[in-house]
Amino acid sequence: MTTDFSEKKAVELDRQDPLSKYKSEFYINEDTIYMNGNSLGLLSKRAEQALYTSLEDWKNQGIDGWMNGEEPWFYFSEKLGRKTAPLIGAKPEEVIVTGSITVNIHQLVSTFYKPTNKKTKILADAITFPSDIYALKSQLKRNGFEPAEHLIQVESEDGQTLNEDSIIEAMTDDVALILLPSVLYRSGQVLDMKRLTEEARKRGIIIGFDLAHSIGALPHDLHAWGVDFAMWCNYKYMNNGPGGVGGLYVHERHFGTEPGLAGWFGSDKDKQFDMAHTFTPAPDAGAYQIGTPHVLSTAPLLGSLEMFLEVGIDLVREKSLSLTDYFITLADQKLEGLGFTLENPREPHRRGGHICLRHEEAASICKALKAKGIVPDFRSPDAIRLAPVAFYTSYHDVWQTVETLASIIKNKDHKTYSNKRNVIA
Repeated sequence: MTTDFSEKKAVELDRQDPLSKYKSEFYINEDTIYMNGNSLGLLSKRAEQALYTSLEDWKNQGIDGWMNGEEPWFYFSEKLGRKTAPLIGAKPEEVIVTGSITVNIHQLVSTFYKPTNKKTKILADAITFPSDIYALKSQLKRNGFEPAEHLIQVESEDGQTLNEDSIIEAMTDDVALILLPSVLYRSGQVLDMKRLTEEARKRGIIIGFDLAHSIGALPHDLHAWGVDFAMWCNYKYMNNGPGGVGGLYVHERHFGTEPGLAGWFGSDKDKQFDMAHTFTPAPDAGAYQIGTPHVLSTAPLLGSLEMFLEVGIDLVREKSLSLTDYFITLADQKLEGLGFTLENPREPHRRGGHICLRHEEAASICKALKAKGIVPDFRSPDAIRLAPVAFYTSYHDVWQTVETLASIIKNKDHKTYSNKRNVIA
């Protein structure tokens, strides 16, 4: 990207950045560089205002906020689904904002996992986020199958990345369903979702993706690719707040499929308050809602989405790649010989929104970084994840982070801290 590694160059890059103005829209503590947006995004002023709007509706309208509020709650999930759809290349009716990521895994797998005499197995990978595997194992058990036999987990050759060829080879005749991450949570590798979906469909296998580490960081084309289903959280790059409500996508060809977990908010809106004991599901992705929306954990997303719709996900991706490319360039120059190993794919199309550095003293380095005002993310046993987020991370932030990493090792600042994770890492 550049052969100029100076602070002056970083400042110049920020002056040229069309998204630099958005940094002032977020609450960032003074003298702090926030590099943990791939775990929890920061609060924006627009998200805050959207939450205040729902609070005012509750305060002033009471129960009438469901239909008469400034942002009526009864249709909130559908409205947010329509606004989210362009970020993932879906039709508006294919997306609903609801649930948590793990609840949505359970909902969608219980809906689309239809074991037969010949097809009983679920295909996943060996390095995905643990919650996905917990959910898949429990779904197998619910259907009377032992996970040890019926859950196939494709191994990683290097412990950090996956080979799509190996995944395709595992798409055998006995596989009924596939669930894979779009971006690996450690290394940031982007899987070729289009290719994997095409191969799954050739074999008559239902395929879905966990978009936790890709939504809000890179564009998707789920509908055109033919992806059957997907789910995600909204509290990382989407900046919806801690525990903020997630979302799910179902391709329109599956509309009318009865949800595996039925609940009254999955009802057709016109019939929901008939109070009949016969479930009449919504005709679209809304059918996969279960319970009453968590309005106050959903509202901030409306403000956050405004910025994505203003800018467009393509420009967000362009800056994200530029930031991670700049980080890698600086790291190659300034961190060489200091014990760090870059685990990200270097090819832009295979790299998500965060940087992953491995170091045998990663836990203590993360503690030293926090003491110096830089907020990282540690993943056991030796991974430092750093997310330069397009909306609120500057090139100067990246420059300063790399400089600080080098300084910590050279000055042995991390030796002050134990090389063990805290309760929450």
